[in-house]
Amino acid sequence: MGLASPGAVRDAWAMKIAITGASGLIGSALVPHLRAQEHEVVRLVRRPATAPDEVTWDPAAGTVDLTGLQGTEAVVHLAGAGVGDHRWTDNYKRQILDSRVDGTRTIVTALRKLDVAPKVLISGSAIGWYGETGDRRVDETDPADTGFLADVVRAWEATADPAEQAGIRVVHARTGLVVAKEGGAWARMFPLFQRGLGGKLGSGRQYWSWISLPDEVRALDYLITNESVTGPVNLTAPTPATNAEVTAAMGQVLGRPTLLPAPAFALKAVLGEFSTEVLGSARVIPAVLERAGFTWGDTTIASAIRTALESAKHNQRAGR
Repeated sequence: MGLASPGAVRDAWAMKIAITGASGLIGSALVPHLRAQEHEVVRLVRRPATAPDEVTWDPAAGTVDLTGLQGTEAVVHLAGAGVGDHRWTDNYKRQILDSRVDGTRTIVTALRKLDVAPKVLISGSAIGWYGETGDRRVDETDPADTGFLADVVRAWEATADPAEQAGIRVVHARTGLVVAKEGGAWARMFPLFQRGLGGKLGSGRQYWSWISLPDEVRALDYLITNESVTGPVNLTAPTPATNAEVTAAMGQVLGRPTLLPAPAFALKAVLGEFSTEVLGSARVIPAVLERAGFTWGDTTIASAIRTALESAKHNQRAGR
């Protein structure tokens, strides 16, 4: 787990890289990043392919167009139903689990059928593995917690085991809260704070383990090429922040007041079971990336917020 036998990052060359979830928050930033380095990127889509860079797959049915995946050297598997997109009904919780397990199983089965298997599978995962940690720092050596999200992550990661057994280097990218205006938790937070309606959630003492979107993309790229890294890897900044610290940084960067706290009972009424994740504390440390020598562009939450705002302005000017 973590760092394998010592090895350096290999010289970069143009590779064929397949990506699931390419239209999501992370995937839509990762694709142009990799193409800028002259890699050939193919996107797996859940409809008939209409472009040369598309490969059709159906994770529910367990099917993939293997022809389009031939020659792939790396796969980044990011697809899965959004954890915070809907209220956690029993049906949606089943969708969260099935989308991850079925999708991972479909990808792994397909990779094992290729004439030549890819060198690496970067399989999406989440810091939900650790559950509630309070003030305690946790890293990749800590066991899984119990509870819905921890159970989902445990099943999700285990589904990729056959790829490792087939000789593919498997990395479980346990992503934290991605700071971006385009999607995820922060996409909901920015409008509220910009109107002066933001405030700490509950006590504000809970830790949020975050990462800026550019650092998330750079970390995934790093994991593709760094042959010494395998197993679970926390994709978070090395400086988790409390919700109160996040709130203060949002107010400072945006120049807005942050005087309206959201009481715990109100969050539970609005978010249901998902409120336990918002109010919970996860102080997650990216020990594997630190030991591997990865460097972050944003090491403070204020820096990550500024980066998100600048990126959104750039995308708006570019018409994206």
